[in-house]
Amino acid sequence: MSNLFWLTEAQMARLRPFFPKSHGRPRVDALRVLSGIIFINRNGLRWCDAPREYGPAKTLYNRWKRWSDNGVFARIMVGLAAESTDPKTIIIPSH
Repeated sequence: MSNLFWLTEAQMARLRPFFPKSHGRPRVDALRVLSGIIFINRNGLRWCDAPREYGPAKTLYNRWKRWSDNGVFARIMVGLAAESTDPKTIIIPSH
């Protein structure tokens, strides 16, 4: 599959403060995993259809589930909205 989605290092640096800290064990590359999660959701794919460049589908799903349950994505939205001049509106491009 071509046209994979990749967050830039600058984008990831902006999002990194919203993620939980690793306690002891090194984690799979968050940039790769988050880029894969976004790719799957943007394209309406099943987890098992994730391109291998993003790593194992099970890792993508497990991280998405854990981060969702822990409110990581909600914190990202609230944090990004707080940085905006209009905190009531966040636009997430679909392309």
